[in-house]
Amino acid sequence: MAESAISFLFDQLSIWLQEEQQLLAGFKEEAELIHGEMGQMMAFLRVADAKEESDPQLKVWVSQVREIAYDAEDILERHMLRFSHHGAHGFRDNIKKIYVSVKNLKARHQIASEIKAIKSRLENASKRQQTFRDIYPIMNQGSSSTPAWYDGRGDALRLEEVDIVGIEKPKEKLLTWLSSIESGLKVISVVGMAGLGKTTLVKKVFDDTSVKMNFDHQTWITVSESFKIENLLQDMIKRLLEDAKQPPAQGLEAMNADDMREFIYNFLQNKDYIIVLDDIWTTNAWEAIRYAFPSSTSHGRGCIIITTRFNNIGNAACCESNGHVYKLAPLPEEKSRKLFYRKAFLGNPCPPYLEEISKSILKRCEGLPLAIVVIGGLLATKNNKIEEWEMFYRSVGSELEGDHLKRISKLLSLSFYDLPYYLKACFLYLSIFPKDELINKAVIIRLWTAEGFVEAKQGKTMEEIAEGYMNELLNRSLIRVAQTCYDGRPRNFHIHDLVREYIISKAREQNIAVVDSQGEIQRPDSIRRLALDGLSNPTQQIYKGKYLRSLLLSSPANSEWGPILYDVLRGGCKMLKVLELRRAPIDAIPDEVFKLYHLKYLGLRDTRVKIIPKAIGNLGKLETLDLKRCRVTELPIEILKLQRLRNLLLYAYAFDSGYHKEIRGFKAPYEMGRLLCLQKLCYIDLADARGDQIKIVREIGKLTQLRRLGITKLRRENGKELCSSLARLTNLRSLNIESFNEEEYIDLEYPLSPSTFPFLRCIALRGRLERMPQWICSFNAVSRLLLGWSRLQGDPLEYLQGLPNLVDLTLHSHSYEGQELSFNAGGFQRLVKLCLARLRGLRWVRVEKGSMPLLDHVTISDCESMVEMPVGIEHLKDLKIVRFTDMAEEFVERLVDEKRKEGDQWRLTHVRLIVVYNWVNGKSVRRQL
Repeated sequence: MAESAISFLFDQLSIWLQEEQQLLAGFKEEAELIHGEMGQMMAFLRVADAKEESDPQLKVWVSQVREIAYDAEDILERHMLRFSHHGAHGFRDNIKKIYVSVKNLKARHQIASEIKAIKSRLENASKRQQTFRDIYPIMNQGSSSTPAWYDGRGDALRLEEVDIVGIEKPKEKLLTWLSSIESGLKVISVVGMAGLGKTTLVKKVFDDTSVKMNFDHQTWITVSESFKIENLLQDMIKRLLEDAKQPPAQGLEAMNADDMREFIYNFLQNKDYIIVLDDIWTTNAWEAIRYAFPSSTSHGRGCIIITTRFNNIGNAACCESNGHVYKLAPLPEEKSRKLFYRKAFLGNPCPPYLEEISKSILKRCEGLPLAIVVIGGLLATKNNKIEEWEMFYRSVGSELEGDHLKRISKLLSLSFYDLPYYLKACFLYLSIFPKDELINKAVIIRLWTAEGFVEAKQGKTMEEIAEGYMNELLNRSLIRVAQTCYDGRPRNFHIHDLVREYIISKAREQNIAVVDSQGEIQRPDSIRRLALDGLSNPTQQIYKGKYLRSLLLSSPANSEWGPILYDVLRGGCKMLKVLELRRAPIDAIPDEVFKLYHLKYLGLRDTRVKIIPKAIGNLGKLETLDLKRCRVTELPIEILKLQRLRNLLLYAYAFDSGYHKEIRGFKAPYEMGRLLCLQKLCYIDLADARGDQIKIVREIGKLTQLRRLGITKLRRENGKELCSSLARLTNLRSLNIESFNEEEYIDLEYPLSPSTFPFLRCIALRGRLERMPQWICSFNAVSRLLLGWSRLQGDPLEYLQGLPNLVDLTLHSHSYEGQELSFNAGGFQRLVKLCLARLRGLRWVRVEKGSMPLLDHVTISDCESMVEMPVGIEHLKDLKIVRFTDMAEEFVERLVDEKRKEGDQWRLTHVRLIVVYNWVNGKSVRRQL
């Protein structure tokens, strides 16, 4: 970890020495000496980082070196801040002005003195280093110390687990219990020691399609050891309303616990619901919330699933409702071996020469899945060398004995110190995410980049390198995939509770980040990164550390946080690089934010902010501006000063029955093409551009680094110019275009070469089309395609069926006005998901044998002219889920009435789950066949 801090400062000094020499005038020699000492020290620090846990003296030395690096960084950045001029394009553009204007020699002498002190401390540390070098010589440390960047994308996909070892039997048992609930309330308790996989099991059940279809309301609540009943109930109400897509409860903050219990009771009355209460530690916790759930109702079914380590809690919770207790046991030998081999050998057979030592290691794991996964992930990096396996076993044999919680902690420590130096800070940084929150891959990549954790590599973007980091953590089983994208790539990740507890402790110890949920922080002035749990009571006194580099707030529960945030930012946090205020109760951006010279990441997602002031131009180092689901509709021209901006996210979706009814974007300045570093631009609203719309469309063509582009309110006459601009965007991965309105044509009948877009995977077009653009049919990399408002007269499948990598196809909202769709034999060979919605003229769908062999999921919605099941759907042998929504009465009758001779149920006998949603007497009724 000290190596990471030294490496970062070494790189910064390299830049400053080359490009900002005038600023360093007077102490350049000292800076060069520091730079040289750090360069010599880095190689040994990689060894020291791996050995410090077993050597207390080395651990102290590493900690001292880390603090020296932090202090040096603070001095240099304070110096830059002191002599910076806001409103410029960046510091370098104004070096000469700054140097000429510096009159305060006292300030320069002070900084020179501080740098000399750093130099002296570093020299002393370097002398002590020699002592440790004699004990721990620099040598090849194998995979853990190799500085080369590792691209684990392929491995990550291979290791994605559809069926976790040993989980199918308990999963089926829980699903059987759930399906047997006819009315009233049932409680199911899953009990077992830490690390057995209780949460993993229940999450698999919770996410199962049959559960989603059978229960209208599904909510997951993490309770944990330290909780406050008011916060827990408040969080439950918010989750219930969010999951039901209902507005927030009025006056929630003023409710006491009894009021909130009554609110939950009334909300759930006569509804079908399932609620998970994860990680309950005391019977008091259960007693405090049990009466919030209706125990008997004639029109609804309720199920509460709890996970707990304690038998008495599990039994007590189930007693009154006549519920069920499932006691999760350690894995038997065969399943332990299967899981271990999957992790250690990436799914390949175990080499014969490693079988005996594998048995020895597994014996010590005692069937504990987390221990097996952690060790297997670590050994997967050892290249199947028996010498390394034996060395590992000798070094950890004693660590695998004793109390299982201590054992897991020591195993996690082994995995942490085995990480390459460039992954350690990245891994510990994951501690900032709340316990029950999924880690979005795109978000963490942007944060890692802003924090300076990602090392530049020639030929790759910072985002690509960071994605490799994430996948390496995945391959080591330190994180796991929670959700995937349409094409199977990881989208969201999750950390095991015990892993999270470990990295929270380690991150605090190594001063990477501090997670505060209780308002109790020691030495706040030394904290560099602070993650605040918004559910705790806000206290401002502890958040005024002058060294603070990152401030991240999660889910503030009450309006008291607003004033506190303003006070915090006024309190001297001038060195901030990351400011994440997602869901903060603020209506405007505090003025102090625009004085944060070093700021690289500004997150205001889900706030009430309406206006971005002109002062945004002061933030010349900003890389990410996240305004998703804010109330901002326009950006000032000063945004063009942000020449380092890589991600500009400003949009919101309005949903209608699950499909995009409207995309709200932002009005952009005419010269957007000046932001040459942009990689994500979503969504530009061209509605008010009128005659100048073509200017903005032309500017888009200058943004050649774009990976994702979203445009709304496009007019027909600018289609040709848009195609011309798109032809320059060779790095594009995702393209979303929406016309001015439902009747406006999108004119894209201009040639675009597939060789121009080798990476384009996702295309979404919403607007009238005279015909299917021919270039779409030749884009072989496309894996997701969405068409809406198109009003095509000819069958679009004729053009699309040959796309070799298409896995997700949606035709909705009058995209096709014909009466028949035909899926021909040999077409759509990789299609997994198909959605047909609001195709009001569609009467027949025909599926030939040999078409769509991998199709897994079909949704047909609001196709009012269809009166019979797609002919040939019985050929789709891999089909697992079929959903029909708002279909014609005759269609539903043919499907649900088994006695009708001309019925259609026989076509779906091979399908695991069939669900029909229809309106009856003004209410949506679900039927499962």
